[in-house]
Amino acid sequence: MSRDPGPRIVSLVPSVTETLLTWGRVPVGVTRFCEQPHLDTVGGTKNPDIARILALAPDLVVMDEEENRREDATALGASLPVHVTAVRSWRDVDSCLDALARAVGAERSEPERDAFHRLALEPAADARLRAFVPIWRRPWMTVGGDTYGSSLLRWCGVVNVYEEAPDRYPTVALEDVAHRRPDVVLLPTEPYSFEVRHHAEVAALGRTEVVDGKDLFWWGVRTPAASRRLRGQLAP
Repeated sequence: MSRDPGPRIVSLVPSVTETLLTWGRVPVGVTRFCEQPHLDTVGGTKNPDIARILALAPDLVVMDEEENRREDATALGASLPVHVTAVRSWRDVDSCLDALARAVGAERSEPERDAFHRLALEPAADARLRAFVPIWRRPWMTVGGDTYGSSLLRWCGVVNVYEEAPDRYPTVALEDVAHRRPDVVLLPTEPYSFEVRHHAEVAALGRTEVVDGKDLFWWGVRTPAASRRLRGQLAP
């Protein structure tokens, strides 16, 4: 019996692409940030090649409320079905994956479901570490509390010093960061590629530690294992 290839999917969300491949749903088009060189690329998350996507004639385009632009969703939605994901907390991921699986005709495995069930039952660690998490420089930017990454840090026992910021991704000044007195500066490996030379720019704020940017920001099937890797690294 031949394997059901499922619908033709274009994924404009790197973490969704990773999840789809785990489910055996191989997209016909992805962004260059999805890190899948064997698949056709259709531009970036913020500047997809609309004409290229239309030429691929997908059955579905998967987009995300924060990864992609509303105007691109509108342009694609005029001709194609579009499924939009929205995750603000690690607790949103399980139900979001249920909806995504239905949209692409995939079956989630029992081990995957069990992993999320165990994660939901595990209490958050005591909050004993305060962290500044830059995601960009020139200008310096960080994550607010209403984000997946910040919620995951809280579960690991790490308080984001910008947890109460009104913006989800605020631009900050290092003087203001110093005023908040973080214990540690967590330098994720993405979306900005912080190098050794950048550590000196923030060393005065607190000790610096590199964390896997995918584990911190890529939600999806990796979430249960990623949360435990981060917790093991960041446990006070």
